[in-house]
Amino acid sequence: TTLYYQPGLLYGGSLEHDCSPSRGIGYYLESLLCLAPFMKHPLKIVLRGVTNDQVDPSVDVLKATALPLLKKFGIDGESLEIKINRRGMPPKGGGEILFACPVRKVLQPVQFTDPGKIKRIRGTAYSVRVSPQMANRMVESARGILNKFLPDIYIYTDHMKGVNSGKSPGFGMCLTAETINGTILSAELASNPQGQGAAVLPEELGQNCAKLLLEEIYRGGCVDSTNQSLALLLMTLGQRDVSKVLLGPLSPYTIEFLRHLRSFFQIMFKIETKTAEEEHTGGEKVLMTCVGIGFCNLSKTMR
Repeated sequence: TTLYYQPGLLYGGSLEHDCSPSRGIGYYLESLLCLAPFMKHPLKIVLRGVTNDQVDPSVDVLKATALPLLKKFGIDGESLEIKINRRGMPPKGGGEILFACPVRKVLQPVQFTDPGKIKRIRGTAYSVRVSPQMANRMVESARGILNKFLPDIYIYTDHMKGVNSGKSPGFGMCLTAETINGTILSAELASNPQGQGAAVLPEELGQNCAKLLLEEIYRGGCVDSTNQSLALLLMTLGQRDVSKVLLGPLSPYTIEFLRHLRSFFQIMFKIETKTAEEEHTGGEKVLMTCVGIGFCNLSKTMR
């Protein structure tokens, strides 16, 4: 397959797109989150397809973690939102979300080196085209593990009915842990698609999702592993000023992304490893430091 690509201005505006059901909407949203702040007009896009699957970050996780991250770089306002109108599970999808993002001329540099202690855990247990009891069973089993560490836990149950529940049955869970300094770490799990693999018990899924969240907290850092590359990109495109962010162990995707940043922007990050003894918590951390390239959004019309 060959692709002819001619870069031009990012136009933005109101759009609709039907995503392929073989990948989740999160796959498309990840690239939109990188591009949306630099459009000519504020972006407002409706995406249809699979909202939660086992491959890509779900819409719930991006809503809970990527939006607060954008706000740290000065991309915020009433118009920054991800709204889930319908849920869609694989293989047939049928979900629908709205993503809106304002445009910014320049990004702020960030100093984000102290993740802080975990103060609360929030989450969503969703079920579509299965018994609403499934969500309650997931919540019970997840709380069974997490309540040993923290009292402030609230997991919403989200049971969509009728046309809002997409075309395939399924259930899953998304958990986020928030620290006193505003760091948000997330974990998620979804049931196997209809007709593929063994049936998953909601109790098992809830327990495994709680364990995944504890694993993510152990990895730590100020940005969770899903959004490492987004944070590094926004640091690169910031003002000609020093940005610092403390990350957990770098994911293979992030390592490859750093190579791309070097190729495209000729920017190298200073990478310092912090051992568990220095930080007193969790796994080894990495302090990433860079000076932004001073990127300016030229396509934004002057007012």
